[in-house]
Amino acid sequence: MLNKLKVFVLRLLYRFISARSWQKEGLDLPHSVLHMTTDQGSLALRMYAGGGGANKPLIIFLHGGGWVIGDLDTHHPFCQSLCLKTGCTIVAVDYRLAPEHPCPAAHDDALAATRWIMERMDQLGPNNGTLILAGDSAGANLATCTCLTLDPAERKLLAGEIVIYPVTDHYSNTFQDYPSYRDKAKGYSLTSSMMRWFWDIYLGNATPNGEPPPMSTPIHARNLSDLPATLLITAENDPLRDEGKAYAEQLSAAGVRVQYSHYDNEEHGFAATAGVSPAFNQLMDEVSAWVNDLA
Repeated sequence: MLNKLKVFVLRLLYRFISARSWQKEGLDLPHSVLHMTTDQGSLALRMYAGGGGANKPLIIFLHGGGWVIGDLDTHHPFCQSLCLKTGCTIVAVDYRLAPEHPCPAAHDDALAATRWIMERMDQLGPNNGTLILAGDSAGANLATCTCLTLDPAERKLLAGEIVIYPVTDHYSNTFQDYPSYRDKAKGYSLTSSMMRWFWDIYLGNATPNGEPPPMSTPIHARNLSDLPATLLITAENDPLRDEGKAYAEQLSAAGVRVQYSHYDNEEHGFAATAGVSPAFNQLMDEVSAWVNDLA
């Protein structure tokens, strides 16, 4: 009961924080709502049609929030900004959240949505027939795990992936391997204790032997060389800082073309839910330039 109440309160708080952070921007980019059917029911998608998207990849965006508290609305302004800055069509996925739907529900939805979009790219907003999988935090985890799960024929449609302060490893490994879980444990928008709670809620009973499912920890994947060109972003004041950096190093070692950028003065959330700032504008410029280099 306490966990359910905490989830309810945190969802409301996250929506409020995002709305307050973006309220002065006055973004009003038209969008449409799509619905796809899965074995588990209907899944909503929100599409932002990019003005220059005919010559660019379509971006599938998976929101952050620890697999528990984010939604299409918390990341609506970010998706509008991403569409306006890159010119790409953006399709945001309203995947199922824990604890109502624990792992692997979010992963299954991200994979199903990606395949659904792949089959209908000529019917969606302007695009050049290729895809970028993108996300922040837990959404970045889902984006890269989806890339890893696609079969070889499907991966041919991937132009790249954008992973912003990604979750790449389970906390059972982080205290030993990643100093940021200790050094940046508290005092910022994401704390180490909160990240551990997110993991526990997300995994539910999916870890009977104490080990997270393979699809949830991409840093341990054996097929990293299959991933497309990757833009990976980390923030200094973030418990996830060091696992993101370690993941970038592993991708590079596996032969993946990686552009890794670290934002020295920022904390978790600066990109998608904290509103416009100099660092946000820098990030948008970087993402836009990276996308243009892919085209």
